[in-house]
Amino acid sequence: MGTQTLSCLICAVPANRYVQIKTYSPALMLLYACTIFTSAFLLFLVQPVIAKQILPWFGGSAAVWTTCLVFFQVALLAGYAYSDFTTRKLKTREQVLLHIALLAASLAVLPIVADTSWKPAGDEDPGLRILGLLLATIGLPYFLLATTGPLVQAWFARTFPQGTVYRLFALSNLASMLALISYPFAFETWVVTATQAYAWTVGYVLFVVLCAASALYSQRNAGAPKTAGTAASTAENDAPAPSRFDLVLWLALAAMGSWLLLAITNHITQNIASIPFLWLAPLTLYLLTFILCFESDGWYRRSLLLGPFALILGFCAWGLQTSDVTLDIKIAIPLYLAGLFICCMFFHGELAKIRPAPRYLTLFYLMVSLGGALGGMFVGLVAPRIFPAYFELGLGFVLTAILAAVTLRKSPIFVWIIAIAMAGICGYFWTQQIDQLKEDTRVMVRNFYGTLRTKDTGPATSEDAVRRLIHGVILHGEQYLKPERRTEPTTYYGPDSGVALAIKNVNPENQRVGVIGLGTGTLAAWGKPGDTYRFYDINPQVIEIAQNEFTYLKDSKAKIEISLGDARLNLEREAPQNFDVLAVDAFSSDAIPVHLITAEAMAVYLKHVKPGGVVVFHVTNRFLKLAPVVKQIADSHGLYAALIVDEAEETSYSKTDWVIVTRDKRLIESDAIAKKASEFAEIPGLRLWTDDFNNLFQILK
Repeated sequence: MGTQTLSCLICAVPANRYVQIKTYSPALMLLYACTIFTSAFLLFLVQPVIAKQILPWFGGSAAVWTTCLVFFQVALLAGYAYSDFTTRKLKTREQVLLHIALLAASLAVLPIVADTSWKPAGDEDPGLRILGLLLATIGLPYFLLATTGPLVQAWFARTFPQGTVYRLFALSNLASMLALISYPFAFETWVVTATQAYAWTVGYVLFVVLCAASALYSQRNAGAPKTAGTAASTAENDAPAPSRFDLVLWLALAAMGSWLLLAITNHITQNIASIPFLWLAPLTLYLLTFILCFESDGWYRRSLLLGPFALILGFCAWGLQTSDVTLDIKIAIPLYLAGLFICCMFFHGELAKIRPAPRYLTLFYLMVSLGGALGGMFVGLVAPRIFPAYFELGLGFVLTAILAAVTLRKSPIFVWIIAIAMAGICGYFWTQQIDQLKEDTRVMVRNFYGTLRTKDTGPATSEDAVRRLIHGVILHGEQYLKPERRTEPTTYYGPDSGVALAIKNVNPENQRVGVIGLGTGTLAAWGKPGDTYRFYDINPQVIEIAQNEFTYLKDSKAKIEISLGDARLNLEREAPQNFDVLAVDAFSSDAIPVHLITAEAMAVYLKHVKPGGVVVFHVTNRFLKLAPVVKQIADSHGLYAALIVDEAEETSYSKTDWVIVTRDKRLIESDAIAKKASEFAEIPGLRLWTDDFNNLFQILK
């Protein structure tokens, strides 16, 4: 982006209230613009870079991203508070010296590579541990990046008081959005995770140089004599201070934007499709609305937006209480992403309409940041502790409609009535969602790893009645209620499934079987006297439900062992377990967590499997072709692999795909396995998955 382009972006005359025309120095404009652009790009690039580093340590859960977002919003608030305080309370020279000192100190914590001492043991609160890890790893650099937007804009307004300072806010959000868009398509696709961290570190050093130069220039020109343009802007800078109602409205509009951002991100990644790069889509749209609304007043037209706003708000609320929408990825994801975009256009468009004079911009940004942090903290930290399921999204739609009514209070009466009616409609659908989730539900609990509930499909005397365990909207196992059928394996573990074939054909006597992912404990049904089944699960609530709501573990003839914590981390710490069969069956909604399906993970598994044993991967997935990934990992270790597809067309079992991996070529070539094996799909250009690299785009179905 050249000097002329940046100067035009900041100095062009938009249709807003704070415009004066003056000749600018392109070089000086470029310094401020480059500082803000670089800081915003790094600010949002670090989010997926650091999240991907720590994701494997916390079970690959989508909640890792939500927790990271909460940290980023709180750090952003701290940065904005610092900017507001130092701008109002410190002299220019004191502010500049303090900021340069902090910039220099932040270099001491580089590079941004998470220390392995932060890996969880399994019995701590993962949310709090993630927050501590982020604070120690990127706390000070992120804080300083967060200060840059309002601080440099304040310097700009002081140096060029007649300038269109809010265009720098649009430039900042443009850089943030470019960082998010580029990450999955450029950085993640081609650059390993460690290199990403070091490249970001180099970019941060460049930012420190630019920011220090901007600070020094600001100090040098702080005492410059007032020009005619400066005098002309005095009246605008002396505009009345914002009222308390203005402050509350800024806070509420920002909070609801953040609330819906996190709530919709949770909904589409945990209840619809657990595809990690979907984490970035909502945040990208959220930032785009900031760019459009603050770049020019022409992008947000209240009269044109209100109709679509009311319509899509109603449809989104209705979709929460019908599985026809939630389970159809082609409807649900576009609907909720569109809903987020239109709602945030309303929130941020209204914020732009009531923004203050540049004199109060640091206060404005502080309130916007505080609102964002409060909305994020409620969804990310409070809601999982007070709601047994994802009720915060429906509540968010209700509050959105109420806030619209407050914001539009001076509009024509019919507009206000429509807003109130939408609040009632959203409230009705929200209560319907709650009632449906509670209907026939025996247990419903929630924690960092998501929502779990059990429900019965009929009376215990019915031949086919089952009790089901549901994670979000995904079935994680079921058991017949009739006592005579309670020990029958169900769903993905039928007699023709890959895992059942492995258990029946590998050292059938006194087996030692490891299972990553407990669920209902269905695999224990295959246990025989003398066998040992060791289950690994990261979620303590899953263990509690398997032990209290299902009887597979109690009824099993095998000895049962349970290990709490991330399976891979626990296996790395444990002595060799000498498993005959190790089943990798850990679901995160509808996908195996990536850190359990890498070359390094396979090396860990092989340490615990006997020479003639097998590792069996459950790769059934609606969205991703995981079998070729496992085959390539097996090849890299010199192992043999067979894909077992159980169509289960004439049985009560579920269609499943398992990949059997072993050192024993004879097992793969045996009639029991070879006759049921299917061909692996070819994925051109597929690259070996490692802890440092994986590409989900390549394996989309």
